[in-house]
Amino acid sequence: MLSDRSLSAGDIFGSFIGTFNDYFYSYILIILLLFFGIYFTLRTGFVQLRFFKEQLRAVTEKPEDGKSVSSFQALMLSTASRVGTGNIIGVSTALCLGGFGSVFWMWVVAVVGGALAFVESTLAQIFKKRGADGSYGGPAYYIEAALKSRKPGVLFSVLLIMTYGIGFNMLTSYNLQSTFSQYSFYNDEISPWIIGAVTAGIVGFCFLGGGKRIVSVTSFLVPVMGVIYILTAFIIVLLNAHSIPSVLRTVFTEAFDLEAVFGGFSGSCVMYGIKRGLLSNEAGVGSAPNASAAAKVSHPVKQGLVQMLSVSIDTLLICTATAFMCMCSGVEPSAEISGAKYVQLSVQSTLGSIGPVIITVAMVLFAFTTLVGNIYYVEKCVGYIIGKEPGKAVSNITKLFLAAFTFAGAVLNADLLWNIADLTMGLMILINVPVIALLSRYTFRALKDYENQRRRGENPVFFARNIDLPYEVDYWKM
Repeated sequence: MLSDRSLSAGDIFGSFIGTFNDYFYSYILIILLLFFGIYFTLRTGFVQLRFFKEQLRAVTEKPEDGKSVSSFQALMLSTASRVGTGNIIGVSTALCLGGFGSVFWMWVVAVVGGALAFVESTLAQIFKKRGADGSYGGPAYYIEAALKSRKPGVLFSVLLIMTYGIGFNMLTSYNLQSTFSQYSFYNDEISPWIIGAVTAGIVGFCFLGGGKRIVSVTSFLVPVMGVIYILTAFIIVLLNAHSIPSVLRTVFTEAFDLEAVFGGFSGSCVMYGIKRGLLSNEAGVGSAPNASAAAKVSHPVKQGLVQMLSVSIDTLLICTATAFMCMCSGVEPSAEISGAKYVQLSVQSTLGSIGPVIITVAMVLFAFTTLVGNIYYVEKCVGYIIGKEPGKAVSNITKLFLAAFTFAGAVLNADLLWNIADLTMGLMILINVPVIALLSRYTFRALKDYENQRRRGENPVFFARNIDLPYEVDYWKM
């Protein structure tokens, strides 16, 4: 009887958050993100498109001392968090519940999101702090500078911990265990608990320092797995090439079917495309700037360019690969197969029994990198809250705390997890985007300074005085 009451209370709570999120995203966040994404795109002269070569140049630059975090390492760290189970499960959910038109709106989020990522990551570099082992920083620091108070920065840090340490970790764990539901050994009552415990155990072991070799090997395997995953998607699309014209037609027809969209906006392709695209590429959320601040570069704009590349890798490459792999397979999406099942069935319809195995391996590796990236973000925010870099004891407690939520996520309700992640992420955006808009003039000036130096054939070097920065910063003073 108690379990019935608990289930009912959980359903009511989940339904309340879901309803709130519908209004929150429909009438506040979508407008906020698209408005400032378009504004930043125009003010930077479409920097995400015209500076593509510069993005590639910036990501290959190495720090002069050869020891500090490089642009490529910062890219891998932010991409590790961005590229995860959401690239597979999130896209599947959008297609099954929002329709093929949601893919178009994912692309829109990626393009305008590139400008958001550029602004927030450039600001993270400008306002980064000097630490014992190099630089660190993130939104909490430029929020404090802009609003002249630590309280908003602390609030943002708490929300990031709730989003990445709790919401996304639980969601990643659930998505991972759901991937095994298509195998004969899976038991609805027992398997989620076992998979959750194994996942939490491995994650906890690695986080506490006992699995450095595992982390090292995985960081090597994941880019390889990403390439294999994209090649798998390409092969499936190629084998079903005859369906590409009809798929593209459906994508654009559904995306601009205004009657269907506005008839049920909260469940439309626009809503699912934007929410799932945002959850995947995280532009404007304020997570990737934590990684950006750690890189040693000669000019802040270089990290802004690098993080735009991360958004492109995540959404325009991997999410699109998942979408077309599913859409071209001939398997009809529906609410009943939403999630891992739709992706696995799509791959199986073309490649046979080996298909689901490829997806399972990809999910395991993508999930692990997501969890690794998340713990980095959480630790940086814990450091901001306590006012110093976390010691070993605080760090270990934090990691065990996150491992426990990883276990819990495997056995909870999927809809509730999606809704919690959407809510806390939305609150982060509500703080971060207005602040980067407030500070964006310094990003625009920094971009102009960068362009002027590039035109002269120089390797851009930044000084705070070049943009009349009225804030005290640890770097860029000479």
